[in-house]
Amino acid sequence: MTIGKRVGIGNPLWLVTLGVGAQASPRYAPAGLLVQRGSVRVMIDGGPGAAPSGTLAAWLVTDMRSELMPRIRELAGAKGLKPYAGPFRAKGLVIECLPVVHTSHPAFGYLIRACGLRVAWAPEFFEFPAWAGGVALMFAEAAGWNRPIYFRGGVGGHLDAVAVAETACRRGVRRLVFAHIGRPTLRAIDQGKTPPFGEIGADGRRYILGGRAKVSSSPSKPTSPPVRQGHATGRARRGG
Repeated sequence: MTIGKRVGIGNPLWLVTLGVGAQASPRYAPAGLLVQRGSVRVMIDGGPGAAPSGTLAAWLVTDMRSELMPRIRELAGAKGLKPYAGPFRAKGLVIECLPVVHTSHPAFGYLIRACGLRVAWAPEFFEFPAWAGGVALMFAEAAGWNRPIYFRGGVGGHLDAVAVAETACRRGVRRLVFAHIGRPTLRAIDQGKTPPFGEIGADGRRYILGGRAKVSSSPSKPTSPPVRQGHATGRARRGG
């Protein structure tokens, strides 16, 4: 576990989807989330085209054996970091690494705790993770649209976006963002289809937690919170 520096309790939580694409997406960068509270910045997943500028306290991953790991190791190494699947903790920011059912080897998602709220990053799973129930915001799987994708040999796969939406609604997820978008879902989007619950994510979209508006979002650009020498300098907007 990495122990980060102290985070000011009054600071809002910034989340930026640097990418929302599935593997080799023709439209989006690889799924990745930049987490920032105060001066502490943590990257989760990502890859080429979905890597943050500035300094990071840690680079977390959901699958140590994914196809993107060689590139992620290069990107993290350039910042003096080694990517890992595990927890991160700083004062006012806790990121838990929790298991998901996805493939034949261990895979994970992350439960982010800050500002009295819980956020789930779970871009790939075959069964909806029970630990994501009731979160304020969930970034979730959407590799398939209305039918699951099965891996060869029956060793897992990807739950479809429609099933994810229906389950998230039943489990009390307050806001759902699809952040691992595959080609079947792209085709559905192009045909004008929408999920029964939740929204399609976008590269570079910011989500701000804290203040009166517990979860607010802003347009896809700029792609990161205000940063100077790797530290946050601006104030997040509050209210609706």
